[in-house]
Amino acid sequence: MSVRHVLAAPAAPHASVHSLAADAYDLTSGRLVGTSAALVALAGVVVGGLALARSAGRVGSGNGGKGAVVALVAGLIGVVVGVVNLAVADGGPGTGNGVIGGVVAVVLGVLAVVLGRLALVRGRRTGRPSRGRDYAGASE
Repeated sequence: MSVRHVLAAPAAPHASVHSLAADAYDLTSGRLVGTSAALVALAGVVVGGLALARSAGRVGSGNGGKGAVVALVAGLIGVVVGVVNLAVADGGPGTGNGVIGGVVAVVLGVLAVVLGRLALVRGRRTGRPSRGRDYAGASE
């Protein structure tokens, strides 16, 4: 057996193992789905925070009802897509399956749902009229 044959044999398994892991900057489908879900959930958090501020009377003149519903829907989408992404992921963080994005989407989605629900409850409790209506409930 020649020295070349012995030295060349370990190189083949190493090359196949390296091809299984995703590079750090590759945009895989799992990363794209996880990141998209996290961005939708982040939008829900922002809209939910604005709706909560509006229902408390700090911003605008409405009761924040539409923003609260948007926050609830965006938060639920973020949670569902994040959980599905985590369920189908084959490996852990750094494998290109979008595990980090899925976890961020779930956390932000739950936060968006909580903010949206608080805005809905506060808007109903304070009884502030929505935009374009006076206190009697008639349109202007």
